[in-house]
Amino acid sequence: MTIKKARTTMEMLPLEGVRVLEIGQLVAIPGAGQQLVELGADVIKLEPPGGEAARRTDAAYAVAILRSYNRGKRSLRLDLKDPGDKAFARKLVATCDVVLHNWRPGALERLGFGHQQLAEIRRDIISVSVSGFGPHGPSATRPGLDIAAQAESGLMSMTGEADRHPQRVGTPVIDHATTYVVTQAVLAALLRRDRFGAGAEIRVPLLDVAIHLQTPNWTEQQVTGNMMSRCGNGQPSVAPAADVIDAADGPIVISGYQDHAWVRLCEAAGRPELADDPRFADNASRVANRTELLRTLSEALSSKSAAETVDALASAGVVAAVVRTYDQVMAAEDVIANGVFSPARAAAGEAYVVPRLPYHASPPLFRTPGPVPELGENDTEIRDCAAVREPTARDSVRRSCSRP
Repeated sequence: MTIKKARTTMEMLPLEGVRVLEIGQLVAIPGAGQQLVELGADVIKLEPPGGEAARRTDAAYAVAILRSYNRGKRSLRLDLKDPGDKAFARKLVATCDVVLHNWRPGALERLGFGHQQLAEIRRDIISVSVSGFGPHGPSATRPGLDIAAQAESGLMSMTGEADRHPQRVGTPVIDHATTYVVTQAVLAALLRRDRFGAGAEIRVPLLDVAIHLQTPNWTEQQVTGNMMSRCGNGQPSVAPAADVIDAADGPIVISGYQDHAWVRLCEAAGRPELADDPRFADNASRVANRTELLRTLSEALSSKSAAETVDALASAGVVAAVVRTYDQVMAAEDVIANGVFSPARAAAGEAYVVPRLPYHASPPLFRTPGPVPELGENDTEIRDCAAVREPTARDSVRRSCSRP
């Protein structure tokens, strides 16, 4: 007989015993649910009969979303318009600590699963909804995705070259940032409930997240009195800062706008006299002469490889980095040494890697989750499970029938 060793509290994950019902699709809510899985929660992914949107297309992007944000969850197939399924979903809500969704505003309320309706089932429930434009205003019920938030938050107006069309950021950055905001809000609400016994309704608009990501820009515009606008690489009021220089075999990015950093940059580039050049003697001069500044630095730094140039600048205390492709990122020594990517498996068993949660902790705060579930893979175990029961007050014990 095998005897299981009792686990110590140091080996327990922070969200063990917490059950989350995820009624989401694509990135923002499934991404937050993924983080909660990794922190130890039992996340039940409630999907309509045809599966969530990412299952209903074979486009590579949709497959990537499914594999990125649904590992280790349990898939439950329910039709919330069906009276029997709806009744079961209400029983399931009674066993859950958190409900997440990003359905179009008003859709779940019409089906009986808005926050007030959830609170009638469990008074201390925590519900989080993600929408495009927030609960108030003329766009409250308007559908919105990442790109709409990038556009209407001003982010696209700040991205790209000054004489070209506005550009989106090269990843759904608002959706991704929203996953962190939702996770933070859930953790805060769970802590408050643990301390004071109160549930919470949390609403996260993509537009709010997109605006919040640009906080320094809003403040800088007020400081200068000038409207912020796109200027390609580089920061408009300091130089060199986030500027791209061509090394012998590819581009690097540098920032050395503080006076002491500028002197070090000139010395490392083999051009110490530039520190006293009237064109570049102070930040205002360098900003005014940025084009000539970058041409001069490119000439000085173009004889060595990108890696050699970055090493030389870093040794001098100057911030610099190689502009890497995705293949170069995955092969980078820092990335490998820090275990940034972790193994994963698709439902059919295909192996791949995904970035793990971006922090290190001792003892560990998160786990490597299991595979992506097939649609409805866990229907029987969840329906038959004795865990579908009325919870006790402030129920926080690990429930039976949760996935280990």
